[in-house]
Amino acid sequence: MMIRDAHAIDRPRERLRQNGAQQLTNQELLAIIFRVGIKNLSVTQLAANVLTHFEHLHDIKEATIEELIEINGIGEVKAIELLAAIELGRRVSAKQVQNRWTIRTPDDAATLLMSDMTNLKQEHFVVLYLNVKNQVIHKQTIFMGSLNASIVHPREIFREAVKRSAASIICAHNHPSGNPAPSSEDIDVTKRIQHAGEVLGIELLDHVIIGDHQFISLKEKGFM
Repeated sequence: MMIRDAHAIDRPRERLRQNGAQQLTNQELLAIIFRVGIKNLSVTQLAANVLTHFEHLHDIKEATIEELIEINGIGEVKAIELLAAIELGRRVSAKQVQNRWTIRTPDDAATLLMSDMTNLKQEHFVVLYLNVKNQVIHKQTIFMGSLNASIVHPREIFREAVKRSAASIICAHNHPSGNPAPSSEDIDVTKRIQHAGEVLGIELLDHVIIGDHQFISLKEKGFM
């Protein structure tokens, strides 16, 4: 049975209109994104297939089109629609958080970054640019790849800081292994950035390493 054949009160679209999106299940929200089913599979069954395929809901944001179309009933169009919806939601969430976020502790920085960085398969080096009130005015990924001193050059970091009139910065990168323990290279890079900031008068407040839903602050550990 297609979703259009269901009684109106049971349709996810009708439930959203009457009760709000917060009241819908994950399956119902996916059904709205997919809109219609296919032959022999209703749209709610398609949504159930997707949820069964992934161990956790947040795993969907890391899925590729190729992985999604392996799921019974999901073709390229539905895979693209789903990934587009997830990316739009991520951008809205990130913008809302970033616009109001003030960094007072390493936990604040980690909370801002954790959802985007904890499940990345490749290392990302990200910089938060702060004003004099320690409010985030900009976030930028400086590079992707293995962290080493030759790649992470302070000029790339502080060029953006000068452009944004940032008073201070916080650096962060992820360890895809899940273990946030700093390497000797992590510490060396941090000291180079810290020294460059001292010369320019733009303080490096911290360097946070993100692991699997955990983090380490190099400042708290005494490495800077």
